Amino acid sequence: MKTKLLLLALATFTLAAILSVASVYLAPLPATLLLTVRWAAIAALVLYGFARRSLTTWILVAMVAGAALGHDWPRVAVNLRVVGQIFLRLIKAIIAPLLFATLVSGIATHSDLKKVGRMGVKAILYFEAVTTLALVIGLAAINLSKAGVGAQVPPAMPGETLPVEKPSAAEIILHAFPENIAKSIAEGQVLQVVVFSILFGIALAMVRDDRRRPLLNLCESLAETMFKFANLVMLLAPFGVGAAIAYTVGTTGMGILLNLAKLLLTLYVALVIFIFGVLLPIAFLTGVPLKKFIGAVAEPVSIAFGTSSSEAALPRAMEAMEAIGVPRQVVAFVMPTGYSFNMDGSTLYLSLASIFVAQAAGIHLSLGQQVLMMLTLLLTSKGVAGVSRAALVILLGTAGSFGLPTEPIFLLLGVDQLMDMARTAVNVLGNCLATAVVARWEGDFARERPSPVVMDAVRG
Repeated sequence: MKTKLLLLALATFTLAAILSVASVYLAPLPATLLLTVRWAAIAALVLYGFARRSLTTWILVAMVAGAALGHDWPRVAVNLRVVGQIFLRLIKAIIAPLLFATLVSGIATHSDLKKVGRMGVKAILYFEAVTTLALVIGLAAINLSKAGVGAQVPPAMPGETLPVEKPSAAEIILHAFPENIAKSIAEGQVLQVVVFSILFGIALAMVRDDRRRPLLNLCESLAETMFKFANLVMLLAPFGVGAAIAYTVGTTGMGILLNLAKLLLTLYVALVIFIFGVLLPIAFLTGVPLKKFIGAVAEPVSIAFGTSSSEAALPRAMEAMEAIGVPRQVVAFVMPTGYSFNMDGSTLYLSLASIFVAQAAGIHLSLGQQVLMMLTLLLTSKGVAGVSRAALVILLGTAGSFGLPTEPIFLLLGVDQLMDMARTAVNVLGNCLATAVVARWEGDFARERPSPVVMDAVRG
């Protein structure tokens, strides 16, 4: 029954595509006919979703329906943005307490703090190696495609340019340390929350057992509660993702300039090369069970793709990695740290987009200048937040550092959502793999059974 419904949906979509092409290149067909066939295909997908009863399936169905809604009724789709924003707000409410509880309980339960330090060194070395490869792939891709050459740069409108201050090295380092943890939580400073939680966990581990145990029990209980909270919020994921896709299509439309289309294609091809040329070999070499891993990451990656927010996928990604055998202390340490130091998709995008800006502005950068720009991005991208549009802030800062005009960056705003979805999905995929790799290096992969609460959340 499930297979028949899926085949029916695919057949109907194929018919809709054929009719659309025929309408453009042969004879115009009634718009009502195309609309009816398109939504009949979506109806078949909805029936398949009811038969499949999987959250991942419903998310994919919502993405297709949202795209169609944004195309057919853009005014309605734009008004649906509030639904996506509600979902993101609920997810963001989970982030700080979840990170604090899992990091503190993960570190404080370690009898050997040297192991925590060793795990941190391994994670940082892995992050640096993988993000460097992402930069190189992005740099090579944009130089081959030359997507920005010949682009028509729009003049800057009053108030459109953004003042960008280049932070000093001391300011970048200082920004990682919180002065007020409540302020850090309110501003969504993930790296500051991570630093505070790590130090708090180390301090708690040094307290004698009778004093440590009550607070440790509280943190473990908080972590379990937040996982349950996340499971409730995830029930809204199809609505949030569908609304986000509808808003994107309804706002940007289908009229993409040739240069932006080339840039979009360049990014997607580069990300595919990165996945199969870097992440897949790493998984093979480290012995990560691919079938289990792919099944586990499908849902958080699809959430990240639909919402363009790594934070939205964080709770489910942590649950999924623990469910396949990565110990909670490894997940709690590596994944949130990776959200600041291992943004593979965003890093690749930054290298690609920065050269695109130079090409669009007609500025030739030598290989030495491009390498220097990549080294700068390697440092400045470490503080990029796992939220939508954060990469644009880094890009503006890089442009200002190298004397590039900021006007071409506003060319990217029209398709940034489409690029953001892909790079965010790769960010989540890369961080999930990083947790599994570190667990393998530590010899802790699949050594203990996951929490029943986590298993219930993943199965639900």
